[in-house]
Amino acid sequence: MAASEPCARPKPAFVYMVRCTGGQLYTGWTTDPAARLQAHKSGRGARYTRARGAAAFAYVERCADKRSALRREAALKKLPKAQKELLCRAWSAAGGPFSGA
Repeated sequence: MAASEPCARPKPAFVYMVRCTGGQLYTGWTTDPAARLQAHKSGRGARYTRARGAAAFAYVERCADKRSALRREAALKKLPKAQKELLCRAWSAAGGPFSGA
């Protein structure tokens, strides 16, 4: 890399929960939330959402990079459903930041 080239910044990543049509939550990560939600809704997303139908984002959180998003995704998946629902309610009450990011 030449001295005049800017340092490459890691691409921001997002961890999210999608509310399925039956009320279930699916947790994943992406670099493009809007495209990922569309994939889930159109049946090109995860097998879980293909089987249950994706309705909308229930929670979206911006992370610094892919590595931190993967760690946060793992942490969210370990939470009990009640705690996931609390996060989703707080996110919604805050206006759903990054919902269309």
